[in-house]
Amino acid sequence: MDEVKIIEIKQSVFAANDKQAEQLRAELKEKGIFLLNLMSSPGSGKTTTLTRTIEALKGELKIGVMEADIDSDVDAKRIAATGAKAIQLHTGGMCHLDAGMTRQGLEALETADVELAILENVGNLVCPAEFDTGASRNAMILSVPEGEDKPLKYPLMFSVCDVVLINKIDVMPYFDFDLQKCKEYIHMRNPKAKIIPICAKTGEGIEQWADWLRAEVAAWKNEA
Repeated sequence: MDEVKIIEIKQSVFAANDKQAEQLRAELKEKGIFLLNLMSSPGSGKTTTLTRTIEALKGELKIGVMEADIDSDVDAKRIAATGAKAIQLHTGGMCHLDAGMTRQGLEALETADVELAILENVGNLVCPAEFDTGASRNAMILSVPEGEDKPLKYPLMFSVCDVVLINKIDVMPYFDFDLQKCKEYIHMRNPKAKIIPICAKTGEGIEQWADWLRAEVAAWKNEA
């Protein structure tokens, strides 16, 4: 019986995307543009966190935001209202962005006057973690109502992120959420991850997050 040729489609797709991502990252570094890939579940507070971040960095960094969603332009309008440059990316039903899609978004954003480009990825904890977008750094938001056990259930997401924002800490008294356990679980998956508890609603912790971004953007530019 003849042998059947087996082609690993998924592996091939990831390999091709990784190559595109590395190329995009190199191009961004050469231009001095820092790209942040922000991921989370729906309802974690990504857009509210972004508006707070823009407020904290306004006047210091030229910021452009790409809002990725399956549909609607609600989030892009909220970001544009802050005065930051913003565009909406519709994924046509896809649950993530890859490097090629991110490149298209950056071209539409017109980054000649952008120092910090932020990609608000599609809301879920699985697909976005699997695809390298070409970002300089990956960040994610875990909200208190989701529970401290999410790093155990979605290991890849936490392992690929450089920083984890634990949002909605103002409601911790009303949920069975153990902050210390959550930090331990995150570091089980990624010992190097920076963890910053925040409340996007009140602004608590946002300055520490803004400081992290300032330092990362400056270091990225110095490496260019």
